[in-house]
Amino acid sequence: MHDDIASLRRILRQDRTIAVVGLSAEWHRPSHFCAKYLQQHGYRVVPVNPRYAEILGQTCYARLEDIPFPVDMVDVFRKEADVPDIARSAVAIGAKTLWQQLGVKSAEADQMARQAGLLSIMDRCVKIEHARLFGGLNWVGVNTRVISAQRPV
Repeated sequence: MHDDIASLRRILRQDRTIAVVGLSAEWHRPSHFCAKYLQQHGYRVVPVNPRYAEILGQTCYARLEDIPFPVDMVDVFRKEADVPDIARSAVAIGAKTLWQQLGVKSAEADQMARQAGLLSIMDRCVKIEHARLFGGLNWVGVNTRVISAQRPV
């Protein structure tokens, strides 16, 4: 299993170039919010969506195979039925990790990725896991770094 805390931490430390498949240019969509957070925390976000030329100031690619440089992680914001094909593409481009976002659980894609030597995460959000494991929750004012039941005077 690659979804224990130590593995998630290692993945999020090492995988610095993230292709976000299904990234939307619409600011209110979860994929956009997640990708913007990742950019703000030092990750190189590579948008993959045939509908756009650019998202978040980055060139948008129609397919994973169109990206002209190495990608560490493929983060999937697509419906479950699309994920096996995305997993095949992730394998073909030499990605290290296939990450299926919250609500996305393709066992077929997971098995395909693992058999090809990729790390595979299902049904988790990269942004939430980063915030949980690296203290990013303070970005939204939740983690005050004060552990006390007493109110400050």
